[in-house]
Parts: sequence; C-alpha cells; structure tokens
Amino acid sequence: MRKYALVTGSSGGIGRAVAKKLAKDGYSLYLHYHQNIQSIRELLEELSVYEGEYIPIQADLSERNGYKKLSENIFSIDCIIHNSGISHYGLFVDTDLDTVENLLMVHVTSPIMLTKELLPKMIRQQSGNILFITSIWGQTGAACEAIYSTVKGAQISLVKSLSKELALGGIRVNGVAPGAVNTAMLEHFSEEDLDIIKGDIPMGRLAEPEDIAESVSFLLSEKAGYITGQIVSVNGGWYT
Repeated sequence: MRKYALVTGSSGGIGRAVAKKLAKDGYSLYLHYHQNIQSIRELLEELSVYEGEYIPIQADLSERNGYKKLSENIFSIDCIIHNSGISHYGLFVDTDLDTVENLLMVHVTSPIMLTKELLPKMIRQQSGNILFITSIWGQTGAACEAIYSTVKGAQISLVKSLSKELALGGIRVNGVAPGAVNTAMLEHFSEEDLDIIKGDIPMGRLAEPEDIAESVSFLLSEKAGYITGQIVSVNGGWYT
C-alpha cells in the first residue's frame, strides 16, 4: 500500500531534493509551497517518471491560520516533513517585532499546529513519522542569527519531547540539522564569505540538498525503526 508524505516548503532547494528522493522511494506526496508555483511545476515534471500521486497545496505558513488551509487538504498521511523556513541575518538589537513573530510562526507555531491537526490520522493507524529540517544553528547558535537560532532550537526541543509522548503509539519523531547547504538561503553571502565557510568545514565543501534528502530518507525508513527523538547532524564535521 502506497504511503503519503507531506513536504512543506517543497519549492525550495532542500524541499525539492527531499520530494524527489521520497518519490523515488515510492511515496505519494503532498507538495506544499507558498509563492513559487513555477518551481512546483518543474518539480511535478521531474516527478512524472515515478508512479505516485503528487498533490500541490498552496498555503502561507507565516499567517496565523495558514496551517489550516494545508491540513484541510490532506487525507491519508504517513510522514510529515517540516521543511518550510525563512532566514534572518542581522544584529539582535536591530531585530523588530514583525521579524520575530514571522520566524516564530513559520518555524514553530505553524509546524506545531499542523502536526496537531494531522496527528490523529497517525494515531488511528498506530504508525507514522514526523521529521523536522532544523539547523546546525539550533544546536550551537550563530551570531547575527539569534532569532533564527532560537526557533531552530525550539524545533529540536519539540523533537525530543514529542518523540517521548508518541513512541508507544508507533510514531517516530526525529530531525535533521544541516550545516551550510548550497541553496538560495546563502544568496546574501559573497563568494569570499562562502570560501571562508568552506574553509571552516572539515570536508571542505557546502552540503548539497541531496545530502539532506538522503538522511531524511534513512530516518523515514524501517532501517531507522528504533530511532526516535534524535537530531542527525549533516554538516561535514563543521560542529561536532
């Protein structure tokens, strides 16, 4: 029986890579996006070589009730991959309330409420996976990214606590914490800045979205059937 996975933020670099890997693994997919419909159209074309059902759903998870628009269009569900994210780079003292609330809504409030809406479906079937794409900065913190680090740290705490609550129900909760990934989130860095970052990473390169997707695939698989409450660091040895 085919399984269904929701990938939020599936129009972005990591989301697209995760969607393609899961389609290859045999999943049917709910492909959430906010604005980039062109990226979703391209993704659907790429997924057409597989035999699953791929359903785009538009929703703005920065809005208070954006998660409801998403959850109301989801029926069968086996896996939730919380991948939607926005970044903010700047001094803490210059951060305004709108920025704080926006990051909290996208990374914390909407994922919590979306999970709450979809969880009864998993509880009824006594199986499921919930997975967060969090960040290295949620583990160690980053100067000039204090709020982003905070919301990513909140995701990690949710993984650790919710996994204990759901374990006996056959539902696993894990996270993947990427380091620097070669996506649009790094567009504001110059080539010189990126070279410095690469020099700090023991493996000497940025992660590719596919590196993250492979870890997601493993954590959702039966090979990881006894793994829950864990954050897998995919960072090239940057911080250990």
